[in-house]
Amino acid sequence: MKAAVWYGAKDVRVEEREERQVQSGQVKIKVEYAGICGSDLHAYHHGVGIQEGQEHPLSRQKAPLVLGHEFSGVVAEVGEHVSGIEKGQRVVIEPLYHCGVCEYCLHGNYNQCVDFGFVGLNSDGGFANYVVVEAYMVHALPDEVSFEEGALVEPTAVAMHAVRHSSLKVGQKVVVYGAGPIGLLTVLCAKAAGASQVYAVDIFDERLQLAEKLGAIPVNSSKVDATEVINRQSGGIDVAFEAAGVQPTMDSAVSIVKKGGQVVVIAAIAEPLKVDFFQLLVKEATVTATLAYRHIFPEIIALIAAGALDVKQVITRKIELDDIVEEGLELLLSDKSHAKILVKIGG
Repeated sequence: MKAAVWYGAKDVRVEEREERQVQSGQVKIKVEYAGICGSDLHAYHHGVGIQEGQEHPLSRQKAPLVLGHEFSGVVAEVGEHVSGIEKGQRVVIEPLYHCGVCEYCLHGNYNQCVDFGFVGLNSDGGFANYVVVEAYMVHALPDEVSFEEGALVEPTAVAMHAVRHSSLKVGQKVVVYGAGPIGLLTVLCAKAAGASQVYAVDIFDERLQLAEKLGAIPVNSSKVDATEVINRQSGGIDVAFEAAGVQPTMDSAVSIVKKGGQVVVIAAIAEPLKVDFFQLLVKEATVTATLAYRHIFPEIIALIAAGALDVKQVITRKIELDDIVEEGLELLLSDKSHAKILVKIGG
């Protein structure tokens, strides 16, 4: 089979690989579409986040690995001791490894598992014709949801988990810092959750144009004082979602929320950031953070099927697997007009 394999920073090769064999409790998926995530970009450009050196305790795999954790497809083979999943079924994958027996898993917080990991970062992933996953990762995809939309269920789950984890109430006002794919999907999710106004802050006009199409009020913080403009227009922000992960946006998020407000950190922040806790103290505001998602894929799939989340708007390009490096991993770093690039794998 053909696969995009990570060997090191700036070293992803599209090559032929043998298909993995299905073991007990596993399912083989014929991949149709897979999305390029920020985690894939970090892995490609900086060598960050990939299982190197030793095998992951649950996947039993290590680099070189096939990238890709946002994908949909068709069940090609079902292993022993798997029920409720049939060959030929349209599915989407929730790519989180979890042990099921640690205290976090036993309390239902499997995204906090002590052996937490991702398909495509800690095992072979979806940038391939076929991928083998654990049966507990497989969710049925209704006919109303296309394979392209299915590939967006995972990043949408990240955004909706943050919104659901937040203190947002219907009618409140929100700002999203960072109009990349997760920020754009957070705009959609906040609006679906009942936010009356959603501001999007970024330094790239191309990204802000996408945010505006999704119903956000765009603010370019390289051209205006975003905090002053938003406070003047909104009268105060209830929840700030930090999806950029840099010091200026963290500072703005803390300063912009009202008394009793909340800052929700979604971004994977590479370098430690400072937080002005005196501002939080005098406003009795809170800062929280979210990791991936849990118990949310069925709801995301249902919302997309019902038309309540039009995630197709975030797709800006579709490419072939052979072109994933130049037209995907490289392009996303240089061309800010793109949000979600999908890789078409099935045919």
